[in-house]
Amino acid sequence: MGSYRERVDAELERWLPSAEEEPSRLHRAMRYAVMGGGKRVRPVLIYATGESLDIDLERLDAAAVAVEFMHAYSLVHDDLPAMDDDDLRRGQPTCHKRFDEATAILAGDALQALAYQVLSQHPAISDEHAVRARMIATLAHASGSEGMAGGQAIDLDSVGKLLDLQALEDMHRRKTGALFRACVAFAAYSHPQLSDDLLKRLDRYAAAIGLAFQIADDILDVTGDTKTLGKTTGADSTLNKPTYPSILTLAGARHHALQMHHEALDSLHGLGEKFDVLRQLSAYIVHRDY
Repeated sequence: MGSYRERVDAELERWLPSAEEEPSRLHRAMRYAVMGGGKRVRPVLIYATGESLDIDLERLDAAAVAVEFMHAYSLVHDDLPAMDDDDLRRGQPTCHKRFDEATAILAGDALQALAYQVLSQHPAISDEHAVRARMIATLAHASGSEGMAGGQAIDLDSVGKLLDLQALEDMHRRKTGALFRACVAFAAYSHPQLSDDLLKRLDRYAAAIGLAFQIADDILDVTGDTKTLGKTTGADSTLNKPTYPSILTLAGARHHALQMHHEALDSLHGLGEKFDVLRQLSAYIVHRDY
């Protein structure tokens, strides 16, 4: 994971505008939102899938950068007063606290646009027009009303309401899971002879770890501490949001996370050692402590 993070960080640095370039305040905010830390789980998932499929990682740099820009944009907007109204992210003031609300909104807008610019212009996929088009369409779907943005809308509408497990999982399959599934698809598109069966198995894997990631987040919001997590714990409870622990109890949420982990492993059953990196990534996601 460390080598994947180093790789995507170098690519992110290459595509972000310089802090000195005008409008410098906007560019500083964009860089603050992206380069201020983060687990880089989504780019890691892209590279790990590519490694399992024997794909040259250079061909996946565009997707890795684009998905992290899209993720960073979503965090900046999620933290805004009109959304989750958070003051802390990755141990630092949130973007709108460090700069101002208008600048944070524009920084998120610009990062979303930059994600598509990377996919449309990155030289590593310059001769693969069909692949480029599929990646752009996949990212648009995963981040739009049927994906991440739609999930956030449901999340905001669910404050103070009692959801059953099915409704909660529908929300998180959009808000978190859609982008995880897109990451696996990005790698799959770069493999010209990938079978439909393997694509379905990888998609099932991604859907499972996407939910496992969200369950772990909900658990850490209860059990973690602000210093370790880098964000305010207990925020979901304060906002009266439906979460896995609130619906299933803490023990039930932990059990459900393990179920998702085993579902991810089952989807890879019978595949060789090259897929161990995906198995290990699933274990990291469900057992992480930050």
